[in-house]
Amino acid sequence: MNIHRSLAPLCAALALLPGGISIADAAAPRSTAAAPVFEQWRETPHRGHDELLTAGLGLDALRSTTAPAFANPAQPTADEARRRAIWSSWRGIADLTPGGGFGDVYGRLQAVPGREFSAYARIPGARHPHRVLVQVPDSFDAARRCLVVAASSGSRGIYGAIAVAGSWGLTHGCAVAYTDKGTGSDYYDLDAKVGFQADGTPASQGALAFAPVTPTAAHGVAFKHAHSGDNPEADWGQHLLQALQFGLQALDRAYPESAPFTPATTRTLGVGVSNGGGAVLRAAEIDGDWFDAMVAGEPNVSVAGAPALYEFVTEAALLMPCALLALEDLPQPPLQAQAAAAGSQRCALLKTAGQVQGDDTATQARSARQQLADAGLSDGALRAGAFSTGFDLWRAIAVTYASAYGRYGAGEHPCAYRFSAAAADGIPGPAAAALRASWWSEGSGIPPGSGVVLVDGNAARSPEDPLQGLNCLRALGRGDSADARRVRAGIAEAAAKAPRRGLPIVVIHGVDDGLVPIGMTSDRYVPLARKAGAQIAYWRVDNAQHFDAVLAFPDYRKRYVPLLPYMFAAMDQVWDHLEDPARALPQDARIQPTPRAEAPLQREQLSIPAAPGR
Repeated sequence: MNIHRSLAPLCAALALLPGGISIADAAAPRSTAAAPVFEQWRETPHRGHDELLTAGLGLDALRSTTAPAFANPAQPTADEARRRAIWSSWRGIADLTPGGGFGDVYGRLQAVPGREFSAYARIPGARHPHRVLVQVPDSFDAARRCLVVAASSGSRGIYGAIAVAGSWGLTHGCAVAYTDKGTGSDYYDLDAKVGFQADGTPASQGALAFAPVTPTAAHGVAFKHAHSGDNPEADWGQHLLQALQFGLQALDRAYPESAPFTPATTRTLGVGVSNGGGAVLRAAEIDGDWFDAMVAGEPNVSVAGAPALYEFVTEAALLMPCALLALEDLPQPPLQAQAAAAGSQRCALLKTAGQVQGDDTATQARSARQQLADAGLSDGALRAGAFSTGFDLWRAIAVTYASAYGRYGAGEHPCAYRFSAAAADGIPGPAAAALRASWWSEGSGIPPGSGVVLVDGNAARSPEDPLQGLNCLRALGRGDSADARRVRAGIAEAAAKAPRRGLPIVVIHGVDDGLVPIGMTSDRYVPLARKAGAQIAYWRVDNAQHFDAVLAFPDYRKRYVPLLPYMFAAMDQVWDHLEDPARALPQDARIQPTPRAEAPLQREQLSIPAAPGR
């Protein structure tokens, strides 16, 4: 917080000029970006049985594997779509199992009454908008104004950071601003010509959040991350900044008697995990005192001059099913017998293609494992990567990101992949109305999932070469074709730069992260930031992998601890420093916690670093 915040009482007494331009704006810090214009504003109250943090569901309903019902499965109301989206977002990010510690050992999960403001925001030059949403709790104190700003993890929808930023910020009396950072669950049915409106309900016309420009021959399902024709990752920092700017405008509307709200008069904290953590670090590059501090967990961040994460993802998609056979004691699921059969088949295919060496499966597996080790993947990360391999995440991620980096529309993927709705038997076909209506609430932003499957066009085109699609994806990151150059240009646009000086940053990463490996991301970013003079602390957490939600499986909670407790602890310590600069910021730590196994998690097991000086 800078000295301009001492002007808060004066600023609160000043009226806003027409058009929402504050006469105090000249005192507010600026970025190089033009002030955004927000479209499709909505304001909704959420109190009583429909509050901000759990949509009135509470812990028991969030734990339930049964989604909140739609009265009309084919046409949910906006309230129903929101409630299910919040349920899905909590379950996708946090470990809510009994004994897992959420709401007891760390984090808060309570009813928070208040209001929501939402809109579409647009990056200059982007074809499609991203969603922004602000939750303002009734406990917000305009005299101690604070705003937590978050981007969704993965490619999730607008509530995709609620278990992190919402749980911490709302229960601290702060407003919380979210962005889906140009990805999200705004799927579009190319056959029925149906997408989603600002309120999350399906529609065939109007101000849809995403309506792709597609060839008339395109069929199946399009989604914003892959098919917008934009490269969202290149603008993640700007997405987060626009969420902050929308948050300030929403507070102006919520408390006009206390306006204007500016970064100079409002404490601001950027926070996110996974892709959301990457967005936080990209926003840290932007000039201007927009943010007071940043906390980034397991950030997906690539550094210029080092191999991009796309390179690893395509290598993992190709080699990891085989390489996992070289490790014993893999976590379950996926089922060991199924994984072994698929891995043996992959090893044989790779051997035939000359991509691994060895005359037997065991030797071939060691060859694949060594290639991944040479790329920087530890055995711990490889073991945790079994989850992504078993659920075909590597291929889905590679297809989606290649499409985004190359700015391809639906039906244009250079490796002949597409997405389609599917019936219960998994066979691609038209989407039933009830299935389609659930996408906005339940979609992860990267299929397969929620009744959408990945279709490999190579399977019919070249059945004699089962690896053609994977090798095509790999060639996009390292080849010299026009498509490869196009994709690599998009990758280069997304590379991180050093943060601005003086901005406090905490980076937290699990040492056993098998999806966003620490050695390929945070271990490269932190030295870059420090070389530029950044004020950065780095927490490396042993026995922690990428997905807290998989700790619901007994075998995973025997091996791993959740990462979210360290996010909450870092936010607490950073906030204490912002409240009282005499309190020191977090310092570097190598954390060695103990997984809980079957007993309830105890705080002592987490070995959370104490705030310096305490």
